[in-house]
This record gives sequence, structure tokens and C-alpha cells, in this order.
Amino acid sequence: METDAPRPPGTPVLPQATGACSGIFPEPEDAVVRARALCRVFQSKKQTVTALHALDVDIPAGRMTALVGPDGAGKTTFLRMACGLLAPSAGSLFVLGLDASHAAQQIQNRISYMPQRFGLYEDLSVMENMTLYADLHGVPQAVRKKRFSRLLDMTDLAAFTARPAGRLSGGMKQKLALACTLVRSPDLLLLDEPSVGVDPLSRRELWAIITGMVEEEHLSVVISTAYMDEAERCSHVIVLHEGRILAQGSPESLRSLTDGLCYTAPLSEGMKARTLQAWLLDRPAAVMDAVPEGSVVRFVLTPECREKGPAALCSSGDSPLRKDSCRPVAPRLEDSFMLLLRHESAGQEERPAPAGDNSRENTPERSAPSPAPGEEAETVIEVRDLVRRFGTFTAVASTSFSVRRGEVFGLLGPNGAGKTTTFRMLCGLLPATSGQLCVAGENLRTAAAQARTRVGYVSQKFSLYGNLSVLENLHFFGGVYGIGPFALRRRIREVLEEFDLAGHEHDMSGNLPGGFKQRLSMAVGMLHRPEILFLDEPTSGIDPLARRMFWRRITSLSEEGTTIIVTTHFMEEAEYCDRMLIQDAGRVLALGTPGEVRHQGGDAPTMEEAFIHIVESSRAARDHDRTKEGTA
Repeated sequence: METDAPRPPGTPVLPQATGACSGIFPEPEDAVVRARALCRVFQSKKQTVTALHALDVDIPAGRMTALVGPDGAGKTTFLRMACGLLAPSAGSLFVLGLDASHAAQQIQNRISYMPQRFGLYEDLSVMENMTLYADLHGVPQAVRKKRFSRLLDMTDLAAFTARPAGRLSGGMKQKLALACTLVRSPDLLLLDEPSVGVDPLSRRELWAIITGMVEEEHLSVVISTAYMDEAERCSHVIVLHEGRILAQGSPESLRSLTDGLCYTAPLSEGMKARTLQAWLLDRPAAVMDAVPEGSVVRFVLTPECREKGPAALCSSGDSPLRKDSCRPVAPRLEDSFMLLLRHESAGQEERPAPAGDNSRENTPERSAPSPAPGEEAETVIEVRDLVRRFGTFTAVASTSFSVRRGEVFGLLGPNGAGKTTTFRMLCGLLPATSGQLCVAGENLRTAAAQARTRVGYVSQKFSLYGNLSVLENLHFFGGVYGIGPFALRRRIREVLEEFDLAGHEHDMSGNLPGGFKQRLSMAVGMLHRPEILFLDEPTSGIDPLARRMFWRRITSLSEEGTTIIVTTHFMEEAEYCDRMLIQDAGRVLALGTPGEVRHQGGDAPTMEEAFIHIVESSRAARDHDRTKEGTA
């Protein structure tokens, strides 16, 4: 394809950066996937949805290509079409030189596809799952032993071959799913967000497996991901939005879109990172993006402010920034991704109302205002020597901490660390084996039902009614929370706007994309304006733009006095927390502010590096102690 071919409809014209948007395309004979004017339409009795609009794509052979984009951008639809599960509505699609409209079975015989919810059989062991998929793919017995041995070694599952898949941690399940996908050596590997819900350690291991297979077997890989640092590891990136291509090319060419726009700003004394981030994001004419990063906040200026630089933000009297304190930094792919999305949605984005607005009229008033500066907030959660056992297995071992009103408190740890078990005990959904646990002034061992009326909960997995529409779910749970009809109608309008669900009121919630399901879960959890809000991996699988909007709202809730308890595998999100607890194998490894935790993690520059250092050091110490016990 010619590099000066017309851009797809909807591509924004970015100052000084139009060249990067057109991308560099391989010659057709080097493409493992080639699409021309590709369209896919989903039609039901109520509506018609065009998921892909006239895509022109060439995906290079022997390399990794990343598909990135917001929820509903068409990433999963494109992958399902590429593996022959969906037929084009219009246009042409060739995969490995075969017409996807007429040779779906031949394509499936030569590719491997790992969907977002890979079908492991939880009652079968690790080895039985691998054997089953080898049988399904017709892998010859002569090559299985060597193939299995290599995959088990790469995934560190060799010691767990007899363990049922249902008893593996989340990260181990993802590695087993990848091993089952690779029981045969495919000509093309398609991966749909393989690292969603996976902790940083397991994510690093997954990528080591994928990149190792690409290098050793010269695999062609197409991977959709919500992590921009993962997309940067690929040689080709395609940015999708509402079924159209906004940009494509190498990570280097896309990063150049934000050359000269990226800076960091230090925190003034006593200022929270999320407060400075919110101040920056509330200036959309000058700032495209802002995110906490270590002891600073990284921000991206609009192209219009390229010449002025940070001075564009330092002139107002309330500015917490000094021009000489801001430092230029190299652009990242995520910066350009945010720039593209902001341009595309310019004029359409709704920002959360600031604290102190009148939107609470006629709705339950439960959150108390945050304390004045220097005033100690009351403790609303008190945990002492908390233990939870399942038979002989100890999931949580003697955990102690407290949370103050209006705090954002993070529960962090690898998959299987005991976070969700701790979370469920805090919510009153799971009784503790022993220890003291008080939430909102109620002892959960004796008054769990009373405490639950004062909390909101968003679970890790979608737990609403899939056969009800968005609106029906909101009405149902509003009734459960005891909100009156007039207040409920108003509150539903508010949360539909807050969580960008307007226009989807009559969609069946079970058919929504993953990110939309998360937004609906948040909307339901916030209907009654709870005093304490529990969020179990609320942004898992959600794109960076949606995560920014989500955390902007959390900042506003915290300022209003709502206490937030959150688990997350996005370590950048830990920087939003006032304090956090890191646990592994049910035991507390670290407890403190982001700065204190980074210091404990070897003065790591980022929270992810600190997290990995703390967990790996603890595991190494445990292994050393076990070795000493074994030789004693």
C-alpha cells in the first residue's frame, strides 16, 4: 500500500504530526493479514451497530502487531474475523493468503487464537488441559513430549502438571491458557488481551514467553492490549477507535506525535499526586493528559501550547506549578495514544462535576466531608490480626491495618496473594476465621448486614444481571438500595452521564464489551452514594482514557469524604492511593504511602519496579528459609 494513501474516515489532523498517522505499510506479499474496505455490521431487532468501518490493513509477517483502542473500538471483532469466527459484512479479508469469507476452516487449521476468556477445563489438571487441546488440534504424538516439555519449562508450570486448573492463581491460569494455545506451532498467533487481570510479575513472564516464541519460531503475532507499554514492544501498532483506524505505524513513528509536549512537575509540599493531576486535567485547553509517576506528575501539553511550554500553566494565580520546576521528558506511546483519542473526542468528553456541586439533592447523603488540613480523619476501617483459612490452606495470615475517612487505600499483590479474600471479608461477604474487623463502626463478626448498607462494592468479575438491560439493572439495584422513585430517576440520569453510558440504556448488559460492563458495575455501586466504596480491580481491561476519567471521578469522591478501597494490577494506579498495602501468600510485605513503599522497594523510580522488588525479595527469603529447614 502507498504511504500517501487516504487516511481512514475519522483520522484527526494533528499539527506537525500528520506523517506519522499514515504509518508504514509492508508490501502485500509480506502481510499475514490483509484487509481492504473491511466492514462488520451487527444487526438485531432493536439496533444496527457497525463495529468496523472500511478498514485498510496490512499486518506484517514474522513480527508482533499490537491493536490498541478504547472499549468498543473493534479490536476483538477484528481478531474474531481474522480467525474465521466472523464473516465480513463488506470488503475483503485475506489471512495467510486465504480468503476469510470462503476458507475459514483452512485458516483455523493454521492459526492459534487465545480469546479474552480462554476455555480452560477447571476440573482437569494442567497436563490434561494441554493434552485435550493437543488432541483437538491434531498434534502428533511424536512431537508432543518435546513440545509439552518446552512449554511447561517456559511457563514454570512443570511442578504443577497434576494440579487442577481451577486451583491455579490468575497468572498461572493465563500462562496455562497460552501454553494450550501454543501446543501446536501456528503460522499466525492471535491474542486478545492476554494479560488482563494479571499482576506485574505474571505479565512480565507472559511477555517473556511470547517474545521467546516469536524469536525462536519466527511467529507472526497480532495482540490486542490495554497496556501501552506492551504495545511499545511490538514492531507495528494499529490504533482503533469506533471501528476506524486513527493511526498506525511503528512505535517510534507514533511517539513522535508528542515530541516536545511531555513534561513532569514535582509535587509541592503536602500536595497529593492525584490532586495535582486533577488540577492539570481540569485545564483541557492546555493539557491533553496527566498521570502520577513516582514523586512527580507527568503531563502532556496540547499541540497549541508547544511553543509556550509549561509557561502556559504557570501564569494563573492558583497555579501549583513553577515554570523552572517542570522538566521535559521523552514521549511514550501512551502519550500519543491519549493525544489521538483526545482529538477524536474533542468537544464530546464529559468531565465529572467538581466537589461541592448540587447533584446530591434528593439522594442519600452518607459521605462526610474530608477533614480540614492538619485535622486527623476518623478511622472507618479497623483490621487487627485478620486470618482466613480454607481447610488447611491459610489465604490471609494475621493482617492488620486501618483506613481513615476519605482515604484512597490500595490493596496490592500478585495473583493468589489473598487480596480478593481480604476484600470479601472487608465487604462482609466472607466471614473471617479469626481476628477483629470493623467497617463503618460495625463489627463484621456480629453486624455484617448493617455495615453492608453503608458500603458500595464493584466486583472483579461482572456480577450484574446479564439478561437485563443497563436501565433495568440500575432500576433494580436502586430499589434494593431503597432510593425513592423521584431521586432514583435523577440519580440514574447522573450515573449514565458520569460513566458514559448514555445511549446504551436499552443494551443487554450481558452483551456489553468488557469496559462497558465495568462502567455499569461502577454506576450501580455508586447509585446510593456509599460511605465506603470497595473496588476490586475496577479498571481491568479498560483503556487508558477510560482509566483517567475513572480516577478523576475517584479523586472527586475522595475529596467529598468517600473512603475508597481498591485493588489493581495497574501499578501506575497505586500512585493515586494515599496509602497502600502489598501482600503475598496472605502476609503483609509493605504498608505505607507511595513514597514509603518505593523506598522499601530499593528507592525504585516507579511503583511497578518497587512492587516487583518487594515481592521477589520476599519470595527469595521464603525459599532460603525453606532450604535451610530442609537441610537442618
